[in-house]
Amino acid sequence: MELEAAKMIGAGIATLALAGIGIGLGNIFGSYLSGALRNPSAAPKQFTNLLIAFALTEATGLFALVIAFLILFT
Repeated sequence: MELEAAKMIGAGIATLALAGIGIGLGNIFGSYLSGALRNPSAAPKQFTNLLIAFALTEATGLFALVIAFLILFT
C-alpha cells in the first residue's frame, strides 16, 4: 500500500509543472497581444515567434504529463 501512495504523491508532484505551463502560456499570448495592439504592423512578423514559443511551452507540459503517467502506471 505504501508503494501506491508514493506513486500518487510522485504523480501529483510531476503534474505541478502543468500549473507553470498555464502561467507561461498566459504570459506568451498576453505579451503578443499587448505588442500587437501597440504596433499592429509588426504583429505578422512576430506571429512565427509566438507559435514557436507556444509549441515549446506546450511540449514541456506534455513531457510533465508523460512523466506523471509513467510514474502511475509502471
